[in-house]
Amino acid sequence: MSSGFKEYMNTRSINFTDEELSMIVDAATVTVVKKRQLLLRAGEICRYKIFVLTGLLRMYGIGADGEEHIMQFTPAMAWITDGESYNNRIPSNYNIEALEDSHVMLWTKESFEELVKAIPSLKRFSDNLITQYLNVSRNRLYKTISATPEEKYNYFLENYPGILNKVPLRMVASYIGVSLKTLSRIRQAQLQRV
Repeated sequence: MSSGFKEYMNTRSINFTDEELSMIVDAATVTVVKKRQLLLRAGEICRYKIFVLTGLLRMYGIGADGEEHIMQFTPAMAWITDGESYNNRIPSNYNIEALEDSHVMLWTKESFEELVKAIPSLKRFSDNLITQYLNVSRNRLYKTISATPEEKYNYFLENYPGILNKVPLRMVASYIGVSLKTLSRIRQAQLQRV
């Protein structure tokens, strides 16, 4: 399993030595998360940086109206955490849940900070990931406030290929911020044009 993580790390612009990669892997806890199992529950403090080796996770919150609002899907070979809760040790507003049985790597704040001290390039790598995530979040926010429902759906398909077949349509509707009825209408119209 960790060989997939090492390959992922080697495809990034920062070159880690084999020793550094081994240190990063050894500091992680590799575990299986069952479908519907929560890695983080709203109200708890996020204790881990999470890397998904296989499977699919989501981060979501529950609005005052009781509706789920999906903030992020995280497929294999990607990271997820609630950065605010993790860094500031405050209760999270979000849940992180496995949408299918998943293998994940977990780093506690303490273990990751020790790694950053021992491997300075890991700090640069982490900063690059945060910058990428901020850019993705900014682009998503812009799409949410400026795009038509069909443009939002197409943006989702471009950025999350293959996920549509793995999650209920209501989750896609939640993620892109449209009603299930609207999303069904968009999909039907696109199928008729084909």
